[in-house]
Amino acid sequence: MTPPGRPRNDSPDAAPEGLPAPAARAPAFADSAALHQWLGAAHAAEYSGGLSNHLPMALLALHRLGACEARLQAFAAGYAPRLARAPAAQAWPAGDAWTPRLGEPAAEPAYRGLFLEWLAREDPNDVLRQVLPRLMMGCGGAAFHGLIRTAYAVQAARRQELAHALGYWACRWLDLGADAPATANQSNPAAALRQVPVPRRAPAGDLIFQRMQTVAAQPSFAAAVARLDVSEGSLEQLARGAAQLYAASGNFTVLHLLTSAHALRVLMPWLDDEPLAAVRPYWRAFAAAWAASGARDIGPPELLAWRQIVNRALASEDEHVVKLVDSCREQEAAYGGTEWLHAASRAVRHA
Repeated sequence: MTPPGRPRNDSPDAAPEGLPAPAARAPAFADSAALHQWLGAAHAAEYSGGLSNHLPMALLALHRLGACEARLQAFAAGYAPRLARAPAAQAWPAGDAWTPRLGEPAAEPAYRGLFLEWLAREDPNDVLRQVLPRLMMGCGGAAFHGLIRTAYAVQAARRQELAHALGYWACRWLDLGADAPATANQSNPAAALRQVPVPRRAPAGDLIFQRMQTVAAQPSFAAAVARLDVSEGSLEQLARGAAQLYAASGNFTVLHLLTSAHALRVLMPWLDDEPLAAVRPYWRAFAAAWAASGARDIGPPELLAWRQIVNRALASEDEHVVKLVDSCREQEAAYGGTEWLHAASRAVRHA
């Protein structure tokens, strides 16, 4: 698509037509004054030198877990002081293609402006179908947070939050190298992961995406990733594997594999023309993060009941715990199995 002209401002908006409503188990989105207030706040996408703003994601996760208005307000009031105000959205040059600045952090205000205008002019479903295949090619950016925030924004059904999420994904789009010729001799991601090279030393970089880049730059990485025959069941296999590894390790990088697999499942209806074309780059980013994680088995967690887990998550000030518990509940509802309970039990052990 050729981008439209000047963007509108960041004023509150109506729900995008045709996007799915929030999960039935939670109160209706329209009933939450706290979500309306805080999702409309113009906070910067990052803080403290590259950490992702989790406030919209965490509030939506808390809402789905059943948080009351007072709890949503308290969490937001505690989290927001670390966030700066977002710079003003910038106009995208009329007629320019939207992809040339992918992966350019300084382009966030321009991408936010582009998507605000684009979503104002076209049906959000059409916008998602146009942009998600290209964005998926760089889905590991900012430790998958562009992908994750977009999935939450879709479920919140808010044009403004969706524009912020897509703009963040675009500016943090991550190139992890070219594909090698496919050998596709493995159907099981766990077996394919055993062939992914793990660096002898800890990968360079303070942030997860930087360590992913270090792993992906190894000469044998592309060939190892090409060995997986990505199929219709691969995303579920990756999701379950991430939950199992997190339950065994409590590893922070692996936590992002679990929540990102949930996010991709949420977005798959807008990728249904070529679903495997979306899973393949996700698998590449997943493998890079897995190899960069340094995850080690520390033994099984003490299992808790879901009621205990949810109560601890609702009381937690840790945005990652909140999101992981939400993802585990949603993944269990979609896939079944016990690994989600194990992973969520690990997450709230200190909450």
